[in-house]
Amino acid sequence: EERDVIERTLLRKLDARMSILILIYILNYIDRNNAAAARLRGFEEDLGLKGQEFNTILSILYVGYIIMQVPSNMLLDYIGKPSIYLPACMVVWGFISIMTGYFTGALLTRFFLGFVEAAFFPGALFLLSKWYKRRELGQRMAYLSCGILLSNAFGSLLASAILDGMDGRLGRAAWRWLFYIEGSLTVFVAICAIFILPDFPSMSHSWLTPAEHALAKQRMEEDAGTTIESVIALDKSRENPIILALTDWKVWWMAIALTSMVVSLSFNAFFPTLSATLGFSPTVTLLLCAPPWLFATFEAFVISRHSDASGKRFMYITLSLLLGILGFLIAMSTMNIVARYISLFLMAQSYTGFIVFFAWVSNTIHSPSSKRAVSLAFINAVSSLGNVAGSYVWPIWWGPSYRYSCAICIVGNGLCIIMSLALKRHLEQLNRKAEEEEDASGQPKGFRYLL
Repeated sequence: EERDVIERTLLRKLDARMSILILIYILNYIDRNNAAAARLRGFEEDLGLKGQEFNTILSILYVGYIIMQVPSNMLLDYIGKPSIYLPACMVVWGFISIMTGYFTGALLTRFFLGFVEAAFFPGALFLLSKWYKRRELGQRMAYLSCGILLSNAFGSLLASAILDGMDGRLGRAAWRWLFYIEGSLTVFVAICAIFILPDFPSMSHSWLTPAEHALAKQRMEEDAGTTIESVIALDKSRENPIILALTDWKVWWMAIALTSMVVSLSFNAFFPTLSATLGFSPTVTLLLCAPPWLFATFEAFVISRHSDASGKRFMYITLSLLLGILGFLIAMSTMNIVARYISLFLMAQSYTGFIVFFAWVSNTIHSPSSKRAVSLAFINAVSSLGNVAGSYVWPIWWGPSYRYSCAICIVGNGLCIIMSLALKRHLEQLNRKAEEEEDASGQPKGFRYLL
């Protein structure tokens, strides 16, 4: 009973501090995707962009994003101070976003923006996995990943207000003010985050009592199904974490499956463009972007809680992706305004599959922590190749129906479902093998993969 009381208090304190990650992720995606909103108010015309040049500006961000994720997470694991490292990176990308509004070289600023933004998402996932048990992780990752969904909802509303109210102020175009204001907001939140974010459990924390701090470390050791001594030995192993990660075929398999899913999620960067096919004004178009993402946020919370409570991952991933496929089928088969708007809701909710999948990744690659840090970053980096490819999936001349774009996304979701099923079958075999060995030895049950 005493432990339960301490654990509840620990989780309350931890959730309160970790909640700032949601705000950071909202700003991360707003800074990444504000070019899509700026496109509606002269971004392409003022910069003289033609043909596929706008798509190149979107995709160039992911070059640096892919390159830097693994080195960044390794550095974070070595430093052990996410409360300093992550906000510092955030300050830099905020300034780069501001510079996008000042210079005409949007290609250059977007390239460097990807380098710095690469630190956040895999770093945040690694931080969460160091504090929360496996059956707590899905819900917390949902809270974090809902930053993507909320950024699309409130980012559109914020962009609409800035683009309408700031056009021509101080002789600057409205789209430039979009980068100035949103970048400045990012810098401000980053400074606040330095005083809020926790470091890893192994570091001292003045906001925890000695009993809470000891329990925080013990919880993770118990969840891994290992003794304290073996956890320490694993974390101090001299074996290169890159080799540990890259020689595990499951890491590659999940990276490819997630890449396939990310291609299908490429509609995210073009959501205002898809909303514009409904035929309304730019302001109404941006306002209509919000409801589908609010719906997706609600669904992600509900599904992630059920996924954690049941210990099931594959079932919820598949359900979300199948609903996404239904949305693409509706969009490619009709130009009816109501039907197409419903399809946007179904597309947006497919992000639930993305959220649950990342929880599954962290559950599957559980130890040592250095391997998990590299694996999370590597899988996210490889999956970002889907964003590069996805930047060219929605060319304007395929509109307004975007039939071929939707077909590509359907294939992406379908491949991810098939690969996830194969992974689930393999993990079931590993669980059965572990149970047989335990029954023979009479030892208590240890680690089990979530399915």
